[in-house]
Order: sequence, then structure tokens, then C-alpha cells
Amino acid sequence: MKVTYDPKADAMSILFYPGKKSTRTEEFEPGLLADYSGKTLISLEILDVSTRIPKKSLKDITFSLLGKSKTYQLA
Repeated sequence: MKVTYDPKADAMSILFYPGKKSTRTEEFEPGLLADYSGKTLISLEILDVSTRIPKKSLKDITFSLLGKSKTYQLA
């Protein structure tokens, strides 16, 4: 998994399968997009992140997947 944050675009990308090509994009709500390869979710993109997540939290993000937590520093 790869997580990036672009402060100029105020966008966060969460790539579950880096390098895999998207076959379709679905917008769940304004500014929240999911990319799929076939039926497999391969990435999420969150726009206007600073309005959704407090700025102090944007330096480090912690995810819990399958009962294991990992903290990522965003570039």
C-alpha cells in the first residue's frame, strides 16, 4: 500500500495495488473517488483533504487493516 498527500492539490491518494491500471472510477460522494481494476478496489482518492481531516493529522496517518495497525508518514 502507498499513501501520498499533495498539499498543493490538497489531495490524498491511497494505493492498495500500486502500478495496477484502473478500468473504472466511481465517485461515492463529491471529492471521494474509488478506482477499480475489474471488481477489485485498487485505490482511493480524497480531494479537499484539509476540510475532511484536521491539518495536524495530515503528517501521519494510521490505518488498521486486518487487525494490524500501521502509521504512514505522508510525502
